[in-house]
Amino acid sequence: MYAIVEIKGQQFKAEAGKYLYVHHLGPDVKEGDEVSFDKVLLVDADGAVSVGVPTVAGAKVNGKVVEPLVKGDKVIVFKKKRRKGYRRKNGHRQQFSKVMINEIVNA
Repeated sequence: MYAIVEIKGQQFKAEAGKYLYVHHLGPDVKEGDEVSFDKVLLVDADGAVSVGVPTVAGAKVNGKVVEPLVKGDKVIVFKKKRRKGYRRKNGHRQQFSKVMINEIVNA
């Protein structure tokens, strides 16, 4: 059984017992907190697919925050214009939260 869930504007495939790296959930979320996501777009229960319009009524995904702040890989942004003496180097590390999916409730 899996579900397609929207979390902070991005869609993820959630399965029970698996981990998701989602955008940072905020400073008020602590390690071990229970989280619930209500924007379930699709649920596949062993071949019985229910697609939401736009969301599946009564369906939600429950999980637990394993790590509230995980930093992603560094991305280097380098800009250059040839023969103009223009060079800019910038780095970025995206912040994520690691969430363990406990169950998918399909009502």
